[in-house]
Amino acid sequence: MLAALALAGGVYTAFAPGAFADDTTQLSATAQEGKQLYDNSCITCHGRDAQGVTGRGPSLIGVGSASVEFQVGTGRMPMTRQEAQAEEKKPQFDKTQTKQLGQYIQELGGGPQLPSDGKYTEDLKENPEALARGGELFRVNCTSCHGFGGGGGALSSGKYAPALHDASPETLYAAMLTGPQNMPVFGDNQLTPDQKREIITYVTVQLQQDRDPGGLFNLGRYGPVTEGLAIFGVGITILVFTTLWIAGKS
Repeated sequence: MLAALALAGGVYTAFAPGAFADDTTQLSATAQEGKQLYDNSCITCHGRDAQGVTGRGPSLIGVGSASVEFQVGTGRMPMTRQEAQAEEKKPQFDKTQTKQLGQYIQELGGGPQLPSDGKYTEDLKENPEALARGGELFRVNCTSCHGFGGGGGALSSGKYAPALHDASPETLYAAMLTGPQNMPVFGDNQLTPDQKREIITYVTVQLQQDRDPGGLFNLGRYGPVTEGLAIFGVGITILVFTTLWIAGKS
């Protein structure tokens, strides 16, 4: 009886699918290329099959290819060291490799994807109102962290909202779709694809192009008017305190 059970167990182990099956057989060719990249550069922190490693890196199941496009495409991943926030740097992977890695993560666990048509901005000739609507949406949803001029700002716990002046339309779309770091997720239920494109149009046209009318310090990106008001306010304050100091001495 024991010999029969042992034989049956051995046969099942040899021929049963599952844990011992090749986990790449269901992947597309692009995803298999991405898996090789993942195994070489990401597995140490994010674990086998992207399940995550406690104290090193989170699970990537469900983050989607859009998250890879943002994190890897901007050089934030792989991280060189553990810190409060992954900083943007020169990417270690080219665009083809980034898409291969993203396809692997997408097929592994699904998640948000960038638009298949590659359209991230609105054509102002066809939709001239997109710029104004994008500006309104940006002021409501983005300025509290990124500032009215898109210059970024400090957050809590050593984190910060990055400047948007050099961000590509693809990066901006991926960021809204996935909510990296402290950024909230703006899925299609929060901001429709049209609204995302309108915001990106506003950022790329109004904030990234130099439209500052002048001034010494580029204060608020509104030219000498805001600087004049600031100088006036500071000057009046200094003048009042100087007057009071002189009066107190006399």
